[in-house]
Amino acid sequence: MSSPAPVIGLCGALRAGSTNALLLAEAARLYGGPYAAPSLDLPLYSQDIEDAGMPEAVTALAEAIAAAPAVIISSPEYNSAVSGVLKNALDWVSRTPIKPFAAKPVAIMTAAAGMTGGARAQVMLRACLTPFRARIIAGPDVMLGDSRNAFDAQGRLTRETTANMLADLMEALRREAEQ
Repeated sequence: MSSPAPVIGLCGALRAGSTNALLLAEAARLYGGPYAAPSLDLPLYSQDIEDAGMPEAVTALAEAIAAAPAVIISSPEYNSAVSGVLKNALDWVSRTPIKPFAAKPVAIMTAAAGMTGGARAQVMLRACLTPFRARIIAGPDVMLGDSRNAFDAQGRLTRETTANMLADLMEALRREAEQ
């Protein structure tokens, strides 16, 4: 019997030690089961690159998303928007014939240095996912403000309220994935 496909975590930050990567790891732990976090370190989208042939990393990303039972996305907020890294990855994936997000359950969350925790980025991310026809989990909204001070040395969330909301969000995602 083959092992189940991993839930996919897409991190909108490339920085080592990113609080969005920590938040994704906590979400995956609460979700349970296998987890994979493919790199979003892709070339900037260009029609010229696409015309020369879809980058292998883009195809691999789209295939991993398509195979996953669910997707978890976490993004920082840069200038009141999702990160360029995440937007670029979504733009690339939209150009593949695979259409991996169609009817896929997706949980979104944000972690940011500011006190609003990336609320504007989360609104933008929901809008960016609309054309994909993903099944976006309605909530609870996990927006982690002052994120640099929200994790202990082991990478675990130290804020009980946020941890409880994240657990609820992962339970909702798991229920959607099982349908």
